[in-house]
Amino acid sequence: MIIFKKIIIFVCLFSALVVPSLVSAANPALEKLKTVATVEGPYSGDSVLSDLIGLIISVALSLVGVIFLVLMIYSGYNWMTAQGEEEKVTKAKETITRAIIGLIVVIGSYAIWRFVFSRLV
Repeated sequence: MIIFKKIIIFVCLFSALVVPSLVSAANPALEKLKTVATVEGPYSGDSVLSDLIGLIISVALSLVGVIFLVLMIYSGYNWMTAQGEEEKVTKAKETITRAIIGLIVVIGSYAIWRFVFSRLV
C-alpha cells in the first residue's frame, strides 16, 4: 500500500511539473531568456540591467510558487490520509504553516526589493 501511495505521488508530481512544458503555448519568460542568450547579449538595444534582474527574480519567484504548491499538496495529502492520528495531523498543519510563512517572507522580501529598486532607478 505504501509503494502504491508513493507511485501515485510521483505520477502526480511528474504530471504537474512536466506535462505543462509539453504544451505548445508561448511563454513570455522563455522568449525573454532567448533574447538574453543571443549573440548580441542582454545589453543591446533598449535592454538594461534592471530587465535582466527582473527576469531572474520572476523566474525565482515562479520556482518558489511551485515549491509552495508542492508543499501544500503534500501536507494536504498527509492530513487527509492521517486517519485520525494526531501526530500526522499536527505535522501536516505545521508544514502548511511553515509553507505559508515562507511564502509571506519571500513576497515581503520581493516587495521591499521592488520598493528600494524603484527608488534607486
